[in-house]
Formats: sequence, structure tokens, C-alpha cells
Amino acid sequence: MYRNHNRKINFAGDTMAKTIKIISVISVALTFICGTLYYFTALGFLLTIAIIFGTTAYHLLMRLAVGWIINLFLKNYVNYHKKWFNVSERELKLYKKLKVRKWKNNMPTYDSSFFDSKAHSWEEIAQAMCQAEIVHEVIVVLSFLPILAYIPFGALGVFIITSLLSACFDMMFVIMQRYNRPRIIKLINKRKSDT
Repeated sequence: MYRNHNRKINFAGDTMAKTIKIISVISVALTFICGTLYYFTALGFLLTIAIIFGTTAYHLLMRLAVGWIINLFLKNYVNYHKKWFNVSERELKLYKKLKVRKWKNNMPTYDSSFFDSKAHSWEEIAQAMCQAEIVHEVIVVLSFLPILAYIPFGALGVFIITSLLSACFDMMFVIMQRYNRPRIIKLINKRKSDT
């Protein structure tokens, strides 16, 4: 089995990675600019814009940080046999109702090199899928942290809506990994039984 113990996240490899970084930097800059302007002018719309850009920056930077930290510890070597990663028949039926097969290929991938069957064994791809699932599950939980920002800023509804939208978006990636992985595991088992 091919194992590359020097695998690292390739932040420069995919367009999605570059896009997230660029939007993060722009969001942080615009948060600072609008927040500073609000401080000196007290114009309410500037605070609203600063909150929007600040929340956007949080969600993007949090995603980058979670992915980096989890990769630092797991390095895509996750035991896909663990109970947490088992997908039940009932769960697969739900994914069928959600029509995952139709929309999964339209979802962006942060770094597609982890799922390249020419560069990695199917076991490594299954491990990467488990790590991706963990990353998105942690992001779902952390998506609700900005709700606490309503205490100093108000606008509870805005923080709840953005947190819910963010969590739902990342749940799509969790679902996608859980939908795809059983087929990869079947392929792995078939290849093992053939040898």
C-alpha cells in the first residue's frame, strides 16, 4: 500500500484555497476600515457593514484554522473503520431522499489532490474523506460561535441566520463524505478479496 508520510495541505494548489484566502484578507481589511470609519463618524450603516465583513472573515479564517489544526494532528491518517465513520442503511436512504448524488459533484473542493486516485491508494482516500468529515463537523459547531457577538453589537437575527447558513453549508460536505465513503470502502474490500 502506497503511503506518503510527508503529505501536507497544499494551500496554493487549488483555486478554492486561493479564493478563500483572498476573500479572508479582503474581509479582514474591510472590517477594519468600516469599523474605524464607524468609530469616527458613528454612522450606523458602517457598523452593519463592519459586522457583515467581520462575520465573513471569522467564518473563512475559522475554516482555514480548523483544517490546518486537524491536519497538523491527523495528517489524513484516520481509521475509517471507527464506529463514528460507519454509515447505516437508514442514513444512506436519507441521502437518497436528499438527492446527494445529483449535487455532490457541484460542490467545491479545498484541495482535490487528497482525493486523487492516481496519487493515493483508495485506503488513503478513505482516510482523507474521514479527515474532511471531521473538519466540516468541527466547523459546523464553531459556526454558531458568532451568535455571542450579539451581546456587544445586537442584531441577534443576523448572527443566527449567518451561523445557520454556514452550518448548513458545511453539513453538505459532511453528508457528501458520508455518502461517498461506503462506495470507496466497498472498492477497497473488493480489491483485498481479489488478492
